[in-house]
Amino acid sequence: MRNVPASNDAVLEVVAPDGSRSIARISESPFLIGRGGETGNHLNLNDRRISRLGAAILRKGNRYRLEDRGQRWGVFVNGEKIESCALEEGSLITFGLTDSYELIFHTSEGDTSIQDIFTRIEGMSQSKNESETTVPGGLRKLNLLLEATMLLHAQLPLESVLGTMLDHAVAVTDADRGVLLERDSSGGFRVRVARGKGGVRLSPESFVPSQTAVGQAMERRSSIITEDLARADFKLQAAQSVVAQRLRAVVAIPLYAMPLSRTMETRVEDHRGEFLGLIYLDSRRPAAFSKLDRQILDALAMEAGGILDNARLVERERQRQRMDQELSIARNVQQALLPRGFRDFPHAVATGINLPCLTVGGDYFDVFPMSDGRTAFLIADVSGKGLGAALLSTMLQGALSAMTIGVDPARLMEHLNCFLCEHAEVERYATMFFGVLDSSGRLDFINAGHPPPLILRRGEIAEPFHETSFPVGLIPAAEYAVSSVTLEPCDTLVLFSDGVTEAMDPDEEMFGRAGLLEALKGQQEAPLDQLQKTILDSVDAFTRGASQADDITLLLVRYRAAAQAAAP
Repeated sequence: MRNVPASNDAVLEVVAPDGSRSIARISESPFLIGRGGETGNHLNLNDRRISRLGAAILRKGNRYRLEDRGQRWGVFVNGEKIESCALEEGSLITFGLTDSYELIFHTSEGDTSIQDIFTRIEGMSQSKNESETTVPGGLRKLNLLLEATMLLHAQLPLESVLGTMLDHAVAVTDADRGVLLERDSSGGFRVRVARGKGGVRLSPESFVPSQTAVGQAMERRSSIITEDLARADFKLQAAQSVVAQRLRAVVAIPLYAMPLSRTMETRVEDHRGEFLGLIYLDSRRPAAFSKLDRQILDALAMEAGGILDNARLVERERQRQRMDQELSIARNVQQALLPRGFRDFPHAVATGINLPCLTVGGDYFDVFPMSDGRTAFLIADVSGKGLGAALLSTMLQGALSAMTIGVDPARLMEHLNCFLCEHAEVERYATMFFGVLDSSGRLDFINAGHPPPLILRRGEIAEPFHETSFPVGLIPAAEYAVSSVTLEPCDTLVLFSDGVTEAMDPDEEMFGRAGLLEALKGQQEAPLDQLQKTILDSVDAFTRGASQADDITLLLVRYRAAAQAAAP
């Protein structure tokens, strides 16, 4: 089926495992859902337990259908496992996992509040109590309400949505001025947007809403609509701001989000969600609200809450997209600093891979020639994850490149350690294994708290690296000394981060050093690329799609004597 853009798109409310929410518009058919974007997914769910080809939503007219396209644990709608299923408003989509993404299907079809307004207008147009001139004016105001409702589906900046929404409220009530109030950190209110007639912007500092009217609306959890303050209750009539500003009409509309419930029954029972803010309007002229005006204001209260809530979701989604873009740039920079197209040195060949558990990570490795003809290599793991760890790993990589010009490794390690310890606010340290290999097979190394490497040697696995010191950045007085071992021709060094041995399956069992030893059995003659793939496949098979909490990094270095053939 070819991709067909949808003219009146439905949306998916995406609930991440951490509880954060975002909106994905279903703008294509089929709309593909899965892990990763390389398979053409329109919605990428960052959970390794979700299959790359997970599910798809297909549209036919105004109807939507969900299909299981190969999700390992199954696709569920409202708790029932499905192969194919029609979607309705509020359908809950899950992937057979208790702590993964949840998707809630929404469509704008059948907006009950608007339908109610049409029904009321139809009844009032036949009523003898309404004059013929009321209905056209009411229809004009209804049109304003419908335009405001369209903001629910507008991908506009938040401030633009709020300003337009308030302009509509002022026009519907024929008020002199209006303001949108939001809660501040102290529990009071702050002015977010202020408007006069005709969309004129007002200074928030010049606007003093009636605290009595605001308080009454909050207390009653419903709109306060006063046509003539001269006939209002004494408390409101005598309010200081009302008297000082000679106000005659006040409208205060509290705004609530619809609760994000999992069932329609709960939505009906609990029709008030999170308090979002309040629209306040006033005038120095008495108002004349018709029966229809009041019904439109009631509907506006419902729609405005949805508009504000939707605008906040859109704004959060845009912020998330900007952050994703920045993290993607950081990832590209970080990955670009890793060695590519490993050169063949006269006495060594190497390959490596880094798989961050997040967009960016704290692991890295490097291989480079020394000025005296030796080959240096290192693997490091910065504590923590994310952007902070990635920044420090990049800084360490730059500092350690100084070894290419013959800087003493032990002195450089001590300098890095002192630097990080003196900047304790960084709150990061790093484990590291650094080695220098010459043509005779002599390997000088410093192990700064990193998991000791393994050596594949004549069909056996050796573990000769016993000397170790503290990670850099942990102990100010730590000292670092160079130790040595001798490699034999065709020996293969297997260096790894603890993300390999601490990889967990769904039962939270670790792959462990034993799992790595098992994966290396019989691999002495394997080319390095094949050996790397074998290790990664073993880890992947063990974890069975479970999300991992640490980066996975491998570095493989094979020693070749000068007389050996060029092939690894």
